[in-house]
Amino acid sequence: MSGARVVLLGGTKGIGRAMARILSQRGDRVLLLGRDVDDLERSAADLAVRSGAAAILSARCDLADPSTFAGAIAHAEEVLGGIDRVVVTAADFATQEELEATPDRALALCAINFSHTVAFCEHARAALARAGGGVLCVFSSVAGERGRTPVVIYGASKAGVTAYLEGLDHRFRRDGLRTVCVKPGFVHTSMTAGLKPPPFAGEAEQVAAMAIKGMDRGTPVVFAPSIWRWVMLVIRNIPRFVMRRIGF
Repeated sequence: MSGARVVLLGGTKGIGRAMARILSQRGDRVLLLGRDVDDLERSAADLAVRSGAAAILSARCDLADPSTFAGAIAHAEEVLGGIDRVVVTAADFATQEELEATPDRALALCAINFSHTVAFCEHARAALARAGGGVLCVFSSVAGERGRTPVVIYGASKAGVTAYLEGLDHRFRRDGLRTVCVKPGFVHTSMTAGLKPPPFAGEAEQVAAMAIKGMDRGTPVVFAPSIWRWVMLVIRNIPRFVMRRIGF
């Protein structure tokens, strides 16, 4: 589906930027949301040149500051004339060791990745309903598939997002809302810079393309790369005492 009106929170970096480029190149009208106005303007100008679009719109919205959510969505509705799709790639990440050592950091990460993400999505869901339905695409993670030693806190924050999106799908799909929960594994981006990549690491462009295909098809869950669907199927069925023993 080209020509859609798309709002993208987190579109200045990594996977979000790759998605914004693909969407704008194929003719979608894209509005970028992010916390840094200068970064937004630079990214919008660059994307316009790369995609050949007349202009890429942008507005400030900070996932760490819920007071910015309503205004950002209202602005998007006004300048786009309604919203067909909302994409959330923005999130926070820190290692388990860092989160254990700094409780305030852990609290902030959980707020950004879960409660603030849900709050933003509720504004987005209402806007999509006003347009007669649409697609809400949010990035969770394979880390949320099961409690695991290396990602206890981060994984829990993503598990919450996954459960929320599934609930929305059950409750609102009949009203025209399609939720797409994207579950990447490790992806080479600035967020993961300096970390040792595990097997099956993905690239931002690859994951972005898979997410967009999922949006076009209305696929409720997208594992990216797709091998993670089968990896996590195995992991979900490993007995708990084995998980403790291997420390995975």
